[in-house]
Amino acid sequence: MASVRSPRLADVARAAGVSLATASRALADPALVRERTRKGVLDAAAMLGYVPHGAARALATRRSRTIGAVFPPVDNPIFAGATHALAQHLAVAGYTLLLASHDYDYDAELAATRALIERGADGMVLVGLVHRPETLATLARAGIPYELTWSLDCTGRHHCVGLSHRSASIRITQHLLDLGHREIAVIAGDTAHNDRARERLDGVRDALAARGIRLPARRVVEVGFSVARGRAAFAALLERAPGFTAVIGGNDPLAIGALLECRARGIAVPDAMSIVGFDDIELAGELAPGLTTIRVPSAEIGREAGRRLLARLAGRSVPKVKTMPAPLIVRGTTGPPPHAGAKPAPARRRPAVV
Repeated sequence: MASVRSPRLADVARAAGVSLATASRALADPALVRERTRKGVLDAAAMLGYVPHGAARALATRRSRTIGAVFPPVDNPIFAGATHALAQHLAVAGYTLLLASHDYDYDAELAATRALIERGADGMVLVGLVHRPETLATLARAGIPYELTWSLDCTGRHHCVGLSHRSASIRITQHLLDLGHREIAVIAGDTAHNDRARERLDGVRDALAARGIRLPARRVVEVGFSVARGRAAFAALLERAPGFTAVIGGNDPLAIGALLECRARGIAVPDAMSIVGFDDIELAGELAPGLTTIRVPSAEIGREAGRRLLARLAGRSVPKVKTMPAPLIVRGTTGPPPHAGAKPAPARRRPAVV
């Protein structure tokens, strides 16, 4: 049985009625041709079943038209939204996102970065400011532009798009203080391996110190980001440091865990306990009461990182630092503290679900 010859670029150009060079540009760099021409070439390629040979194109253009991204766990809704938006933005420009993940393990991040470089990534997206020195040095040696996301590098050494977690945390803590709360507890993320968690906890301390209030160590619990861990941490705080009237979650899942534990124990929110989070995931606004939180524009961060990388790959300059808005969203989980001497709703003691 005779083999059928695979369609070639010349066949696509002939079917579309354009030159070979135009067909190549339409597929490799669509921004360089008119939309009508691009559509005609794409239609011809689809009709013939033509698929560009990625390796050959990369050799010819020295570009793989792929962008690598190394994110913390993407089952976190805040990172899932960013990666989706980043992939969509890149796809419009004819780029593909290569995604790797790590569990706040910087050795694993370094290994993933090297693997993506070996696969020819033209640019890279990383999360946060803390990385192994070898990670950024490897990118620099390879001449690969990168964007740090979620955090802001005030030294001016790195391109970044994100927000000031410390400032946002100060703002949400001030909201509790303005309501009259003075006894506050914190369920923080792992500050040893996460610069965003560390900045958020520092922001709480700064806001309290500005009002002459100290945050006791017994009122802080550090855990991994999850609803179950938030519940367990809130239960632990009630046992070891009772008397607080508000709790700050290092992210929304931790705060939601505290809210669920309050429900299980019969603690009224916000009458007996105020709760705040950080991120404004979709669920935060659907709860009853809705969660007061800081809105982190995760999808916008993903899109902006892609836009900045593509601009730099095209030879255009972009500002080193892009600050994204992070407004305070006030909902139903915050209110004034209970009056002195007032008793909270009767507690139904039960172990936290972990």
